[in-house]
Amino acid sequence: MFEGLNPIHLLMILIVALLLFGPSKLGELGKGLGDGIRHFKKAMKDEPTSPPPTENQPAAESKAAEQK
Repeated sequence: MFEGLNPIHLLMILIVALLLFGPSKLGELGKGLGDGIRHFKKAMKDEPTSPPPTENQPAAESKAAEQK
């Protein structure tokens, strides 16, 4: 799919993006993208504290069972 995409093409894309958005906006976009990826990775690492309710056991019943 990206067989014809080489470093020169990536450089041209970066230059066009810089001209369209400006350096400050590109910095904000990069920071937002990095934060989003970081939060996604953190959410993937975190394990749920309780298992999800089964089909036969509604959520309210599972919470009551956990409190006992």
